Amino acid sequence: MSVLVAGSTGLAGSAIAAAFESKGEQVIRVNRSIVDLMDLEATRQFLKSSSPALVVDAAAKVGGIGANNDHPVEFLADNIRIQNNLMQAAYEADVEKFIFLGSSCIYPRDCAQPIKEEYLLTGPLETSNSAYAIAKITGIELVNSYRKEYGRKWISLMPTNLYGPRDNFNLQTSHVLPALIRRFVEAVELSAPSVTLWGSGSPLREFLHVDDLALAVVQASENYDSPLHLNVGTGHDLPIRELALLIASLTNYQGEILWDTKKPDGTPRKVLDVSRIKALGWEPTITLSEGIASTIAWYKFASAKGEARK
Repeated sequence: MSVLVAGSTGLAGSAIAAAFESKGEQVIRVNRSIVDLMDLEATRQFLKSSSPALVVDAAAKVGGIGANNDHPVEFLADNIRIQNNLMQAAYEADVEKFIFLGSSCIYPRDCAQPIKEEYLLTGPLETSNSAYAIAKITGIELVNSYRKEYGRKWISLMPTNLYGPRDNFNLQTSHVLPALIRRFVEAVELSAPSVTLWGSGSPLREFLHVDDLALAVVQASENYDSPLHLNVGTGHDLPIRELALLIASLTNYQGEILWDTKKPDGTPRKVLDVSRIKALGWEPTITLSEGIASTIAWYKFASAKGEARK
């Protein structure tokens, strides 16, 4: 089977491409240098010529609280344009299967925990990333519209917070875990007496290693066909303060950790109910400590070679 992975140089896309390749599938890796997904005609031509049996949409404009706050137009408009173009081109190329990757930020800010798939659109979104969330909700609806109107076997997966090799470590645009890794690695290198972190440290978050996500995508591609999107996560969360202490320990940082409470925390808690994806036979296998340790090692190696995104 030929599998087209859009966003193949990113955190999720690179792991997903590798997972399908390990199963012997023919993988067509797509990134901005190969085809601009913002360009509908170019996307059409590429899908028509490559004729994949499955498209995995891991292409998106992503970022942390600060980036989402500062650039809501781009997070809404660019993401909608990318996913719309890719789905339209896939439909016109008669692609049988399509997997749309969203985000757990689609759920209401004050959602009951753990979050079930049915909780979508049951309350107001977190305002700091509502533009991105609306784009991903739109993607879910478009997938289901193609299913309803054209009978396509297309599905949506909503992963929790991802981390791992090839993440974005830019402090202005990254998510919390890679940002913390960079902050503490640099603090050790500079022998900094303290590190000041964003917010209060009290929000609870769930983290999934990207290699575990990749295996979930493979499993869903083989065993799932439903309009209901699937949560993908560990089902376990921890306070950001504990995450910071863990990363400080794994980087051997001995200084003081301070918190800038003037900065926003975002959603108070977010942990997914992952019973449906587990019922397909998938389980996360990489512990948070193991995953963070390997990501720190990768970041140091990639930074030394000038290959880390930062």
